[in-house]
Amino acid sequence: MSTSTTVLITGASTGIGAAYAERFAARGHDLVLVARDITRLEALAARLREHHAVNVDILPADLTQNADLAAVEARLRDDASIGTLVNNAGAAQSGSFIEQSTDSVAQLVTLNTTALVRLASAIAPRLAAAGNGAIINIGSVVGLAPEFGMTVYGATKAFVLFLSQGMSLELAPKGVYVQAVLPAATRTEIWERAGIDINTLTDVMEVGDLVDAALVGFDRREPVTIPPLQDGARWDALQAARQGLLTQIKQSQVAERYLANA
Repeated sequence: MSTSTTVLITGASTGIGAAYAERFAARGHDLVLVARDITRLEALAARLREHHAVNVDILPADLTQNADLAAVEARLRDDASIGTLVNNAGAAQSGSFIEQSTDSVAQLVTLNTTALVRLASAIAPRLAAAGNGAIINIGSVVGLAPEFGMTVYGATKAFVLFLSQGMSLELAPKGVYVQAVLPAATRTEIWERAGIDINTLTDVMEVGDLVDAALVGFDRREPVTIPPLQDGARWDALQAARQGLLTQIKQSQVAERYLANA
């Protein structure tokens, strides 16, 4: 039995989630692994138990289904041993907005935003009351600016970034660390599921490299970690520009360019 807090990871059966499971197990953390594929979850759990001598529970769930989502929420609320949530489960969808079905984009939004915020909401009050813990939300660089063919996906990832930054402002003073991780193209199954051949992409980061870099940011307690961004000062400048823009907003006064006689 490990002495560290338990980490619950969604989308844990493959890709980024499985890499997080491996890394946290190596650090001595017990795990709760959440994903749809029970066979893959069981295989991963068995391997991690054997290699790292940690306790690994599996919680099969489809986070677009209310009953499954409620079960994971209950575990986060009630299991006091869980000190870290890795909100990794997500999907992508390519193609033009008008070609995507209404149901398919709604399901994408449900998984990438609604499920993520519900799980964060389920654990955050308990962590705040305890005065410690962490929530890692996996976003995307696509959430930084609209990208052709990824409109809805990019919008969900912009939500993840904004939510994470707001949560950080609220929860950091209470001892809870919130990290947004923004990968670029990473070698995972999300591409195949979105109907994109990953071999057609020229620059793709390996998933282990992405998670190792994200954990450097985690250990440094960065609010936003962008492993593929080569010049970190660019992010700082963007944040400073946003704050500067906010100083120009006068709530009771219409800008001169919008006056009828301008």
